[in-house]
Amino acid sequence: MVDKLKVPQLRAIASPDRSTAIKARESWHVLGIISEFIEATEALADIRPAVSVFGSARIKPGEFWYEETVKLSRKLSDAGFAVISGGGPGIMEAANKGAFGGKSASVGLNMQLPHEQHNNPYQDVSLTFRHFFARKVAFAKYATAFVAMPGGWGTLDELLEVLTLIQTRVGRTIPVILMGTSYWKGLLDWMRDVQAAQGTIAPSDLDLIRLIDEPDAVVEAVFDFYQHRGFYATTEERELNLNL
Repeated sequence: MVDKLKVPQLRAIASPDRSTAIKARESWHVLGIISEFIEATEALADIRPAVSVFGSARIKPGEFWYEETVKLSRKLSDAGFAVISGGGPGIMEAANKGAFGGKSASVGLNMQLPHEQHNNPYQDVSLTFRHFFARKVAFAKYATAFVAMPGGWGTLDELLEVLTLIQTRVGRTIPVILMGTSYWKGLLDWMRDVQAAQGTIAPSDLDLIRLIDEPDAVVEAVFDFYQHRGFYATTEERELNLNL
């Protein structure tokens, strides 16, 4: 029989000095997190309206979804929307590249990672984060709409974070668009046929999502959503954003 790891008693601190040092390090770490929120607020508060674009870091220039993202972001930029991406390669680079050549700001929320991420050169505003959650707050808080291009787990993480904020009314309701029927239809079918059917989400939750294939249709969908209310957050919505 293998001996189980013995859990130390809470009262039995072997080294009070070491414990104090660990707490001090953690406290300074918290201050670093706060500084990321402050930097994002100061850099992004006046960049409105903006569309956050998510997608895979692994899609290469010349591939279909890379070029579609460049087209989409250029159209959004020329229509007056800043474009916010993760600042790295792949779809993130394509989003910044399209916006960089347009009329509005190209924003990169870069992430320090041990692999994969390098900052792309198409950014008017560039921020670097060490913490995923601080970066996700920036994606959500300053966006007028969200567009998810084909992507992996990081894209799903960002998409589901946004949907959860809207569903729970912690964040304001804004357009959530999935671009690419062939890529996303299976996920939406599963949400409807399994989650909604078994009652783990409400059928009406699926109304939060638009499935679109053409860049022009994405821009039109964003304008249609705001046709009768304007792009800027109401007082109530600004209060909601303080919860993020």
